[in-house]
Amino acid sequence: MTRKRKKQLKRLKGDANALWAAQQDLLDQANSVAREASRQLQAYSREEIAPRVVKAYEEKVQPVVHKMDAATHDARQSAKRSFDSKVLPAVGSAIGTVMALGDVARDSRVKAAFDRVQPKKVEKKKSGIGSAIAVTAGIAAAAAVAYAVWQTFRADDELWVADDEDAFPSN
Repeated sequence: MTRKRKKQLKRLKGDANALWAAQQDLLDQANSVAREASRQLQAYSREEIAPRVVKAYEEKVQPVVHKMDAATHDARQSAKRSFDSKVLPAVGSAIGTVMALGDVARDSRVKAAFDRVQPKKVEKKKSGIGSAIAVTAGIAAAAAVAYAVWQTFRADDELWVADDEDAFPSN
C-alpha cells in the first residue's frame, strides 16, 4: 500500500472511532432522557391521573354499584318475606292436616263407627277407608302447596323490574 493510502485509512479509522464514540454519547444521553421521562410520567400519573380515576369511580361507578346492591338486597328480602309468610304456613298447614287425618284414621272410636256403618256381609277390600283418607289428604296437601307456590310467585312477578327508569345514569 502506498503511504497516501495508509494515511487515508488511518484518518478514516480515526473518523470511524470518533463517530462511534459520538454515537455512544448520544445513546447515553437518550437513555438518560428516557429514564427522566419515565420518572416524570410516573409522578404525573400518581399526582394527576390516579386522583382523577378515583374521583370518576367514586362519582360515577360507586353510586350505581350501591344502587344495584341495595336493589338485589331488597329483592332477596322481599322474596324471603313472601316465602316465610305465604309458602311456609301453607306447607305447615297441609302437613298438619295430613297428620291430623292420620290420627283420626287410627282412632279406635272412628274405626268402631266405620265398622257399625259397614254392612257385615261385604268382604273387606285391601284398600280401606284409611287408604282413601290418605290419598285424599295427599292430593289436598299437594294442591295446597302448589297453590301457595303459585300465589307467591304470581304476586312477585315485578320483583326484579326497577321502579323508576332513571335508576341507572345514561352517561
